[in-house]
Amino acid sequence: MQIKVSLAPMAGITDYVLRSLVREYSKTCLITTEMISSEFLAQARKSEITRRDENHSPISYQISGHKPHLMKEAAQKLSDLADIIDINMGCPVKKVVCGQDGCSLMRNPTLAADLVKAVKDSTDKPVSVKFRLGYTADEMNFVEFGQMMQKAGAEFITLHARTRSQMYSGKADWALIRKLKENVDIPVFANGDIVSVETAIEALEQSKADGVAIARGVLGDPALIHRIEHYLNTGEKLLEPTIDERIKILRKHLDEEIKLRGEGVAIKFMRKFYPYYFAGFKNAKTLRSKLVVENDYDKILHLLGSINTEQIECV
Repeated sequence: MQIKVSLAPMAGITDYVLRSLVREYSKTCLITTEMISSEFLAQARKSEITRRDENHSPISYQISGHKPHLMKEAAQKLSDLADIIDINMGCPVKKVVCGQDGCSLMRNPTLAADLVKAVKDSTDKPVSVKFRLGYTADEMNFVEFGQMMQKAGAEFITLHARTRSQMYSGKADWALIRKLKENVDIPVFANGDIVSVETAIEALEQSKADGVAIARGVLGDPALIHRIEHYLNTGEKLLEPTIDERIKILRKHLDEEIKLRGEGVAIKFMRKFYPYYFAGFKNAKTLRSKLVVENDYDKILHLLGSINTEQIECV
């Protein structure tokens, strides 16, 4: 079956636990790790950030960096785990671009191409690249950049339809992705603001892309990718999870993070997810405000168990 949907990489988000939750619902989507620094891999052995299970395939490991020899070494270390090696050329975060990684590479396409070639030389796995429209609105070089990545050996592209200067603000311009699709011969996935079956349909219609990459849409809803896949394969729209189902998934997410990180660290780590699990529901603000400051596991379970789901209505 051709892959049509992927889990996009998110630093500090798409960890082993979230990847496993997404895989429980979708057996065929491409899941992607968090961005892994090639500098880090050069100094460290494989760690929890690279962990995978047998059923995680197909899985892409995303690496970042700007030094070809370190990117080559990173790809070599990950080749026995990965089905695809993805290169991050789209991260807009200041500390990443100031270090000449991420989206800063769109200002140095020759170096970017050298990175692709270095990774290609070190692995027999397919190599993909994720990037943006450009660094600024005046530097939207995504078509030429994509062509260079293809020429360098990339076999798959994901385009986040924003510039670096936009960060995550404004609206992703899916229609622009079509220009890239029309000018390369490799698969192109659309990324940005795809948070539902409906937005996935719209993104594909506007971009004419080969598939969609889902990022923030899976937060609080790990089954979203499965619902999108199901619609693309059958034309049927499955129901979105109820508040009861979201609470059940949240409890599992918390418990699995505790197994991975330990209770204290996991409880603090999970705070970023609580607002997403209750997004779209009225009367949940008080609950969220309590959860994000609670450090006691039993009290968190009590809060979740005391929710009157009849009073938390869908917006």
